[in-house]
Amino acid sequence: MGLIMYLIVGGLIGWLAGVILGKDLPAGVVGNIIAGIVGAWIGGELLGNIGPTLAGIAIIPALLGAVILIFIVSLIVKAVK
Repeated sequence: MGLIMYLIVGGLIGWLAGVILGKDLPAGVVGNIIAGIVGAWIGGELLGNIGPTLAGIAIIPALLGAVILIFIVSLIVKAVK
């Protein structure tokens, strides 16, 4: 059950970061999950585990990390096109 909640929270964080930036991620739902989980790692490294947590993910650092990740990915995708 913990893994499923982790994936759901990661997907929601990735989706919310995409909404904040106004950018769609490649690969849809899977891209959102990856962005949320990798964003949680990036945000955790930058800010630590501050703020509320859900399914073991600190929400505020994860969201900031996902925004950073999506911004960088969108720049790379734009440069490749």
